Amino acid sequence: MRLNKFQDYRHFFILTYYGFIWFLYYYTERTIKPEYYIHSKIDLYIPFVKYMIIPYIFWYVYIFGTLLYLGLKSKDDFLKLTIFLFTGMTLCFIFYMIFPNGQNLRPIIIENDIFSKLIRYIYAVDTPTNSSPSIHVLNAIAIHIALIRCKRLEENKMIRVSSFIVMALIIGSTVMIKQHSVLDVVYGIALSILLYSVIYNLKFFRLLRFGKLSLTYHSKKFLNFFSK
Repeated sequence: MRLNKFQDYRHFFILTYYGFIWFLYYYTERTIKPEYYIHSKIDLYIPFVKYMIIPYIFWYVYIFGTLLYLGLKSKDDFLKLTIFLFTGMTLCFIFYMIFPNGQNLRPIIIENDIFSKLIRYIYAVDTPTNSSPSIHVLNAIAIHIALIRCKRLEENKMIRVSSFIVMALIIGSTVMIKQHSVLDVVYGIALSILLYSVIYNLKFFRLLRFGKLSLTYHSKKFLNFFSK
């Protein structure tokens, strides 16, 4: 019985890659100094809206909730999503090392309401470095794509529409709390389109489900461990 439970949920082990992602985050956060500052004239016309910190923080719930749901209900969609997230974030951190960037759009916040305090906290723990492409934008899009591509949810218009609204609010929040430039958003969207075209449209993942790929024995065994 315990062995069957392990086999049913062993695909969750792929989430251990988050440990490497956190290592990359702390490494780049502490060692990379911006050499290029990303900004656009459009940023000047985007208002600072402190209330948008709510969808910005809700991003964490959006990711965790979707990973948990797909991990329990749809292993194939879970695998595609994790590969989307981990590949995208890894590419972003590599880009930050090659093209050290940041932004200087943050205002001075003197108010002491809960929203202002939350923004100050985010500013403190997440410095205005390594901002482009925006991982917040990339991951929000990845989550929405995973939900609308999930067959279990294809008839659930409420979830699909709600997810789109949440994704849009999260993307908007990145520029409205001045955590990102609009260019960071554009580059995040561009990267998500590239990853989507690879992860969801190639035969690789359709064949992987049935073990029909021409791989080495050990490679196939490793991939099937997570996909079955």
